[in-house]
Amino acid sequence: MEINGKVIAISGGASGLGEAAARYFLQAGAAGIVAIDLDGARGSAIEEELGDKYLAVACNVADTDGVQAAIDAGLERFGRIDVAIAAAAIAGPAKLLSRKGPIPMDRFDQVVKVNLYGTVNLARSAAMAMSRNEPNADGERGVIINLASGAAYEGQVGQIAYSASKAAIVGMTLPLMRELAGHGIRVVTVAPGAFDTPMYEQAPPEVKEGIVAASLFPKRMGKASEFASFAEEIVRNPMHNGRTYRFDAGLMLPVS
Repeated sequence: MEINGKVIAISGGASGLGEAAARYFLQAGAAGIVAIDLDGARGSAIEEELGDKYLAVACNVADTDGVQAAIDAGLERFGRIDVAIAAAAIAGPAKLLSRKGPIPMDRFDQVVKVNLYGTVNLARSAAMAMSRNEPNADGERGVIINLASGAAYEGQVGQIAYSASKAAIVGMTLPLMRELAGHGIRVVTVAPGAFDTPMYEQAPPEVKEGIVAASLFPKRMGKASEFASFAEEIVRNPMHNGRTYRFDAGLMLPVS
């Protein structure tokens, strides 16, 4: 799918990988970005910087009605949705057993609702909008890019909620692709490794140092712009469909 003139809805579009993708796609000729993010102040600041092509919508992605309202706002502003990137996520570190006792289930629920329900909320609203697009020569109407994580495969200690939510996103990739193929909508999941984003700002320095030490090449954390470039490749190349791509320079996450 050509990016020029297309509209991209991005959850988590005001920070980290989502913000990088928003900026990248606008530079590549996108007609508009619908940035769905809980941080309304940050979204408004970016909107003021980038102008009318960036629509910031403050929303908790776990709120089904809120996500639908955000997509509706994007349709009203831009007239269409062509691509959806589900980049919103929280870490919610917690062990099953800690000094304070078993994991509080409301903490587990919060991570699953943001990471997994939030991904489904965006997919359901965006896919409905895409299904009304005029198809291109291949019959393509839209592209959905969901974000899993290397933690879906090698979860670290304290990541049971995060790993479970991201593994579920990997698991639903193929059935989503099979279902939406009839609508001309592609579905791809990207499982990034350790990227230098605000999520890692919460981690102690020794955690980041351990990840860099475990990296072989390049011996650093990933850059958000590198994810954005890969997302562009997925959108442009129609042979990307129904797969989960690990995007981590071969990094195997350490135990903790």
